[in-house]
Formats: sequence, structure tokens, C-alpha cells
Amino acid sequence: MPENVLVSPQLEPQVLTVEQLNVHVKQLLEGQIGTLWVKGEISNFKAHTSGHFYFSLKDPRSQISAVMFRGHNSKLRFKPKDGLEVIIKGRISVYEPRGNYQILCEMMEPVGAGALQKAFEDLKEKLKVEGLFESERKKQIPTMPRHVAVVTSPTGAAIRDILNIMSRRAPNVLVTVVPTVVQGEAAAPLICEAFQKAQKILGVDVIIIGRGGGSIEDLWAFNDESLARLVAQAQIPVISAVGHEIDFTIIDFVADLRAPTPSAAAELVAKSCSEVTTKVEHFFRLIRLSLEKKHESLIEKICSLQKRLVDPKRKLQDLSLRNDDLLNRMQMAMERNFSEHRHRLGLLRQKMGTPQELVHRRRQQIDMLCLKFKNFMQRQMESQKSSWSHFSGLLDSLSPLKVVERGYSLVTKNNELIKSSRQVETQDLLKIQFGEGQIEVRVEKKG
Repeated sequence: MPENVLVSPQLEPQVLTVEQLNVHVKQLLEGQIGTLWVKGEISNFKAHTSGHFYFSLKDPRSQISAVMFRGHNSKLRFKPKDGLEVIIKGRISVYEPRGNYQILCEMMEPVGAGALQKAFEDLKEKLKVEGLFESERKKQIPTMPRHVAVVTSPTGAAIRDILNIMSRRAPNVLVTVVPTVVQGEAAAPLICEAFQKAQKILGVDVIIIGRGGGSIEDLWAFNDESLARLVAQAQIPVISAVGHEIDFTIIDFVADLRAPTPSAAAELVAKSCSEVTTKVEHFFRLIRLSLEKKHESLIEKICSLQKRLVDPKRKLQDLSLRNDDLLNRMQMAMERNFSEHRHRLGLLRQKMGTPQELVHRRRQQIDMLCLKFKNFMQRQMESQKSSWSHFSGLLDSLSPLKVVERGYSLVTKNNELIKSSRQVETQDLLKIQFGEGQIEVRVEKKG
């Protein structure tokens, strides 16, 4: 393969095939351009069923095709999508069958946010859409738990703080530590396993899961999707106690309660004995004061009732007077009612009249209706008679007998009208109808 296919006018030019040209271009690009970093916006992103990512990388003026094979994109902690600005590391290559050049991506980072933060936001949005953060599905934390399981590192500062607070505030509460690794790439599956063990412990009222503070990388195991789903599906109430108050992980959102720190989680489940005693004494004082007020109120009420109590004879006299008053009012009301009904009855009698007058009015109405009916029938008969005369004349004018009266005759054979000689044979008996009378003839000869 020559290094330069351009030739001088005196030399014969060498003709290359398309394949040779693409191979030459591929060697030039891949040989002279090594690994490079490119920043741009993702567009036309497609995750192929093979596991490879195909997309374009563009800026306001240009774009280039890119591919990220499954072996590299499986390490991404976020999901690429259209419109996302990224920085990629890769190398230029030429796809010989089509002559297209593209970038083979080996690494990808979102611009403006780290990959871990982007992965955190993507998983958070996904679980939120599924409803795992809804307050309606979260369980109530027991007020006075008797048995607490703690899923954390057995050597960290978090478990020491929890045990110190529990022993000081609530020594009667049983604490079971379920040890696990809480940092590193292998931590998430181990935390899931420990959490499942904690759920199987008999008599556990609440589970605390967490660790001390650290960077987002240190706390990343608590952003695992499988762990988040286990916490959301747990039948026992779960308190998340990961890091410091400013640290947030995915299990903080799916747990039934988030504690700012592991120490705060221990204080939430371990009510102080002195605190409980103080509250009991406070409630006792409130009950005693309430009973005293109730007793005073009842005494005042009895005194008031005694003052309102009157002589029964006087009460009966008042009721007797009230009874007489009501009786008088009832009689007056009945008289007014009878008077109104009498007046209405008189008005109705005036409107109705006597039975003789009613019968006379009905007879007049019947006579008038009979006269109308008679006139109507007479008009109908005259109309029908006129129509009958018209149609009789029309039918008579169309009768064949009228034609016969003008000199024509009708010839029939067996009551069938003869219109052609083909209808008769010799010796047939025919009947001829004239205007006046008819005769019978026998056919002697057929012409």
C-alpha cells in the first residue's frame, strides 16, 4: 500500500478499491490520533439489545458518532440520555464497511456533577416514581420497644455510641448487633444479607441500620437499589441512621424514619427511665388537678340546682294554668277552622249550582253535539255521493260495452276474449257480443 496515492502527471496513477481506501484512512487516523478526551452533548442515544450504547456527541457546530461497548458501559454509575453533557475518554476508529469514523468510548463522566451523584439522583427519581418514598406506606416506630436490632459495623464508632446511649437511657431494652461491612464495593450485598438476618430475629420491635459519617464514596453502599427495596418491603419498622445530619442516602428516603445520626437513632428508640418517670408524675398531677376541678364543678352544679328547685304544688298550679290556656287556644283554633270550611263550602255550592241546572246544561250540550254530528254526516254523504257519481261515469266511459254500442263487437271463446285468429281452431264454438244481443257461431274455415 503506497503512503501517498497522489502521483505526478508523468507517472501512471494507482487506482485503489474502496476497501483499500477505508483501510488506509483507518490506519492513518488510529496511528496518528491516540487516546483523547472530548466534551459534548449526547443525542440520538440508543441502548442496543446487545448491551452496547450508540449515540452522537455534538456541540453547537459539529457532531460525531460514538459507541460504548458493553464491557465499558457496565461500569457506569449513571444512565446516559439525550441532552446530557458529558466528558468521554476514547480513541478514533473507522468502521470500514461504511467508511464512517467514530469515537470508541472507554470512560464517561457527566459534566457539572460526579458520576456517583448522578447515579444517586437517577435511582432516587426511579424509586420515587414507584412510590417507595410515600409516607402512607411507612410504619409507625414503637414508642417503647423491648428489642432493637442494629445492622452496622461491629468495630465502628456508630455502634459504640448506640450501645452507650441505650445502656444509659434504657438498660431494660435488649439490643442485638447484626455485624456487617459498611464500606467498599462488596459492602452492599453483605449489608443486604445482614438486614435479612435482622428481620428473622424473634421479638425484634425495630431495626436500626447505618454507620458513621464519611464521603459519598464511603456511604455509597447505602445507595444500593437492592438494599433500598429490602428496607421498603420490611415488615418490621426501620430507622435509617447513616452518616451525619447533612448526609443523605437512598435508604433515608425508603426507611420508616430517618435519624440525623446513629446517636439520634438510639435516643429515638430508648426513652430515658428518668424521662418516663417525670412524664408519669406529670400525668398524675394533671389527672389530680382534673379530678379536683371536676369535683368543684359538680358541687357548684348541685348548689345551682338546689336554688332552682321549687315547691311541687306551685309547679302543678303553673302547669294547670298552662293547660287551661292551651285548651282555650285549641277551641278558638277549631272555631276558626270550622268557619273557614263553611265559607269555602258556600263558595263551592255557588260555583256548582243545583243538580237540575247541571242536567239542563248537559242536555243543551248534547243537543248541540247531535246537531253538529247530523250536519257533519249530511256533508259526508253528499261528498261521498258526488265522488261515487264521478267515478261511476269514469268507469262507464271505460267499459268495453260502450265500444260495442258504437258498432263494434266482442268475440269470446270459453269466456276468453279473442284478439287473434291464432287463438281459434276450426269447429270451435265462439260467442259474439253486439251492442244489442249476442249470437253463437262455429268456425268452419280458418284463413
